[in-house]
Amino acid sequence: MISSAPLVRRLPPAYRPLFAPGPFRRLLPALAVSDLGDGMSAVAVPWLALQLAPPGQAGLFVGAAVAAYVLPGALGALLLGRWLRGLPARRLIRADAWTRAVLLGAVPVGWASGVLAPWLLLALLAGSSLLHGWGASARYALVAEVIPAGHRLAANALLSTSGWVAMIAGPALAGTLTAVAAPAWVIGLDALSFAVLAVGAGRLSAAPAPVPVPDSARDRTEQDAVPRGEGLRVLRARPQLLALLALTWLFNLAWGPVEVALPLFVGQELAAGPGLLGAYWAAFGVGAVLGALAVGMLRGGPVRRVLLGIVAAHGVALLSFAPPGPAAVSVAGFAVAGVVYGPYGALSLRLFQDLTPPPALTSVLALRSSVLMTASPAGATLGGPLTAVLGPRAVLVGAGLVMIAVAGCAAVAPLLSGRLARGKSAGPTSGAVAGPVPSADRRESAPGSTGGGLCPPARSGTGATESTAV
Repeated sequence: MISSAPLVRRLPPAYRPLFAPGPFRRLLPALAVSDLGDGMSAVAVPWLALQLAPPGQAGLFVGAAVAAYVLPGALGALLLGRWLRGLPARRLIRADAWTRAVLLGAVPVGWASGVLAPWLLLALLAGSSLLHGWGASARYALVAEVIPAGHRLAANALLSTSGWVAMIAGPALAGTLTAVAAPAWVIGLDALSFAVLAVGAGRLSAAPAPVPVPDSARDRTEQDAVPRGEGLRVLRARPQLLALLALTWLFNLAWGPVEVALPLFVGQELAAGPGLLGAYWAAFGVGAVLGALAVGMLRGGPVRRVLLGIVAAHGVALLSFAPPGPAAVSVAGFAVAGVVYGPYGALSLRLFQDLTPPPALTSVLALRSSVLMTASPAGATLGGPLTAVLGPRAVLVGAGLVMIAVAGCAAVAPLLSGRLARGKSAGPTSGAVAGPVPSADRRESAPGSTGGGLCPPARSGTGATESTAV
C-alpha cells in the first residue's frame, strides 16, 4: 500500500488524490488481497474438481464447479434485490466477503476431515458466490459515494488494474502452491483473503463524508430521483445506459468463443503446449494492466467514441490470428487486444456512476452485473460447436469481425434513428397549429462530462431534448 508522501508524489497526478486519507485508501489493500485470492481460485477450483470428479465424469464435473463458482452471483443479483438494495455499499461488501470467507473456508476443512464429497463442493462454491454480484457492484458504488466525480475514472481504473494484476499473479501463485499442497488449501487462502476484506470493510465509518456536488448536478439528481433500488426503472428512464449495457453484452458475447477457441488453436493449429497458452494470457493481462492504468489519467473527452473504438480495435487485434505464421504475431496481437480492452470497464462504469441517482446505484450496478454474467458463458457455449465446424482459427478471426460489426452498428444506429425521428416530426399533423418547430435545447456539459450517445436523445419531461452522455 502506498501511503508515504514521497511515494505518492511519484504517482501520476490523476492517482495522487486517491491515496489521501479516507475510506478508499483504507479499503484498497483489502480489495487487492481479495482479488488475488480469486485469481488463485481460478486454478484451484477446477483442479480440486478434477480430483473429486466421479469416474468418467471429469469434464462435466469441472464445468459444473466453475459454473457454481460464478453463475449463482447472477441469480443473487436478480432475486435478492428486495432485501439488499437499500443497504449501504460498505455493508454489501462486508456481507459478500464474510459469505465467501465462511463457505470457501469450509472447503479445506471438509478436505482435511475427509467429508468433502463432490456434491458438497458444488454446494459450497454456489453458496459462496450468491452475493458476489452485489459485493462486486458495491465496490464501484462506494467509489461514487466517497470519491469526487472528477477522480472516479482514476479510481475505477485502479480497481480494474487490481483485477488484471490478480489475473496474472493469482494463477501463477496457485500453480506453484498446488505443487506442494492440495488445491483445497489454496481455496482456503482465497477464503482468508475475503476475511481480510470483510474486516477492512467493517472498519469503514458508518456514514462516509458526502462528496461535494455542484448545484446543477444536485438539481438534476433531485429531478431524476426514483424510488430506491429500482434498477430496471432507472435503465428504462435512461436509454443511453440501456444502450451501453446492450453494447457491453454483445461485446462479451463475441468474446466468449475466444476462450474456447484459443486453447484449441494453440494445441491443434500451432501444435504447442500449455506454456504457449499461458504466454497468450499473460500478454493479454499485461496489456490490460497498462491500458487500465493509462485511462485513469484521462480528464474527459468523447467517451462514446472511445468505447466504440475499443470494441472495434479489439476486433481488429483479433485479426492477427488470420495469417499463418509464427505464434509471435498473434501473441503480439493478443497483447494489443488487452491494451485496448483494459480501459473499457473503467470508462463504462464511470458513466453508470455519473448518470444513475445515488440511491439506485447499487441496484443498477447489480442488475448490470447479472446481465453481463450471462454473455460470455453464452458465447462460450456457441464457441464449442462453431470451433468443431469451422476450426479454431476461423472462430478467433470471426469473433474479431463480429466485434467490428457491433461497433459499426452501434455507431450508425443513432444516426438512422435521428433521421427517422426528424422525418416524423417534419410531417404534417392534422389539426395542428402552424408554427416554427423549436430547436433542441442542449444542456451545458459539466466539467469532465461526456458528449454523444449510443442511442437517440431522450425526450425530457419539460419538452427539451437532453443530450445523452454515453
